[in-house]
Amino acid sequence: MRTVGLSLGLALLCFLHAEAGDLGAAGLDKSKIAGKWHIIALASDSEHYLRRKDELKMAMATIAVLGEGDLKVSFAIPTPEGCKKLESIYKQTGIPGEYYSSERGNKTAQVVDTDGKTYAVIFASRVKDGKTLHMLRLYSRTRQVSPKITALFKKLAKEKSFTDEMIKMLPSQEECSLDEA
Repeated sequence: MRTVGLSLGLALLCFLHAEAGDLGAAGLDKSKIAGKWHIIALASDSEHYLRRKDELKMAMATIAVLGEGDLKVSFAIPTPEGCKKLESIYKQTGIPGEYYSSERGNKTAQVVDTDGKTYAVIFASRVKDGKTLHMLRLYSRTRQVSPKITALFKKLAKEKSFTDEMIKMLPSQEECSLDEA
C-alpha cells in the first residue's frame, strides 16, 4: 500500500506540469489542475502491488499549486487498517511534464495522456531496494470514466508492457476521503 500511495502523489504532480507546458507559464489556469481527483485504475510491476491488488479500492488525491510551480499532493488511501492519509511536495525536474519527490523514496512521474479537464494517465517510477518499480495510473475528476477512457488506459498500459494481470480497475468506496477530519 505504501508503494501505491507514494507513487500516486508524484503522478498528479506530473499532470500539473504538463498542463503548465501546454498553456504556457503565464496562461496556466490552475483551476484545471488543482483540486480533487479520484484514482480510478492502476497498473504496476511491483510485487507488493500484485500480491494485494485485489484488496485495493479507489483512492483520492487533492493537488494544490505552491509558489514556483511546486505541488502539494494530499492522498486518502483506503487500506485494510483504515483510511491512510499522506501528503508530499513535488518539485519540477526541468523536464517538461516531469516532477520529482525524494520524500519516502525517490520518485519521478510523467504524464502519458490527458484531456486537461476530466482525466489524466500518469506513468511513475521509483527505486526500491535497488529495483526500479513502475506504475501507470488513471485519474478522474469523477468516480467513473467512459468506456473509451478505460480502453485508452488499458491500451497505454499494454504499450508500457503491463500484462492484464498487472492492471486493476479500482472499485469505488465511500469510507475514505480527503474531506474527513
